[in-house]
Amino acid sequence: MGRHEGKGRRPFTALFGACGAVALAALPLTVASGRPGGGASPEGVRNDDDVRPGWGFTHTQHSADHGAPEATRRAAGLLSLRPLPQNQHIMGWGAENPEPAPGRYDFEALDERVALMRATGAVPVLTLCGAPDWMKGGRKGRTDWSRLETAPDRRHYKDFARLAGTIARRYPDIRHFLVWNELKGFWDDRRNRWNYEGYTELYNLVFAELKKQNPRSLVGGPYVVVDHDPPGDEDRSPELRGPWGGLDRRSADVVRYWNAHKAGADFVVVDGASYTREGHRTIPDEFAATGKFADVTRWLRGVTGLPVWWAEWYVEPPAEDDRPGGRDGWSEQHRTAVQATALMQLASGGASAAFYWNPQRTGGDCPGCLWRSTHLRDGGEELPMARLLRRFAREFPPGSAFRPVSATAGHGARIRALADDAAVLVVNTERRPVAARVDGQSLSLSPYEVRWLGR
Repeated sequence: MGRHEGKGRRPFTALFGACGAVALAALPLTVASGRPGGGASPEGVRNDDDVRPGWGFTHTQHSADHGAPEATRRAAGLLSLRPLPQNQHIMGWGAENPEPAPGRYDFEALDERVALMRATGAVPVLTLCGAPDWMKGGRKGRTDWSRLETAPDRRHYKDFARLAGTIARRYPDIRHFLVWNELKGFWDDRRNRWNYEGYTELYNLVFAELKKQNPRSLVGGPYVVVDHDPPGDEDRSPELRGPWGGLDRRSADVVRYWNAHKAGADFVVVDGASYTREGHRTIPDEFAATGKFADVTRWLRGVTGLPVWWAEWYVEPPAEDDRPGGRDGWSEQHRTAVQATALMQLASGGASAAFYWNPQRTGGDCPGCLWRSTHLRDGGEELPMARLLRRFAREFPPGSAFRPVSATAGHGARIRALADDAAVLVVNTERRPVAARVDGQSLSLSPYEVRWLGR
């Protein structure tokens, strides 16, 4: 997902004002070179928390590192309140070409995003995608952003692995890495399937290089889109089905092959949507369709035996035939209610991490964004999705022991609830007010309301 739009950047430290500049002074960054970017590697032994960082988000083209100074300070304060894991791609989605020509590096934009993650106390994650043009048949020293989603040529797989190693040395405090993104450029038209052999060859080279730089680095793949089809579709995999449909067999084949031929992995990572691959249907409805996230998570754990990460997840079907749709087609209340249900499914299915694809824009209208655009003087303020994500991360971290909870509603209304020993999350899935009784409490829920209760 996502795209590159990326010029006109301003220095990150200047936008955070004096306090931000002081905080960053202790984290020196070397711009446009191959030398390390500063920061010590965390000490201590690896534990379960290393591979289950929890609920966070991915930076896209526009983020809190640029804009009006007051707004960037406000957004940074928001991100620092309860630090969430933050993911950044090494090229595109806010970062420039890291190696425009062999051995010539440009890390200025990536340095700024890493500085933002450090300054706000995040667990930093890097997605090792995309590849410089010269690794995929382009000219040295040139960047054609229309080819961002092209995979490196096989003869340059080792060059891409070396670039990954250079980046790992530059940011020694970053230990979590995703290898590539959605198998971009690895589709085989002739065989109507993914070139999982080529991807796995690239993955194994990157895995080995990262472990050579730091054996404690945590690496995962294959970052395939786990598409699904409606019940009865011929492309469904026979091994995973639910009321929402059936897993596309080509996605399942990627996971099976990668798992059997990988050099190693610390976690398995995928992304996907609750709507169907074709037709973008949510079956049986937009709330029930999120059950896919729990079912796929359990299936992945069974197939690989690894912690499961979701690099992206989506619930809003895209627009069709120029009609309203996607993030622009739902009210913020509707969207947040469905997203809360999706998070419930990810957590109850046993996911160890999930990253919300943060669709930041520069204007005032920003459906589904975590904060108001920092390009507005009054921007940087928290939006509903950020409140949900932050509270969910606090109440239900990975490994939470969920408990039964009684939840009923009158007049045929449907509500959802998830609980542990300390908290209950309740979602009204109806577009009308609902009277409910949850965990012994009588509630009056407004349309699509998301409410937290104590226990």
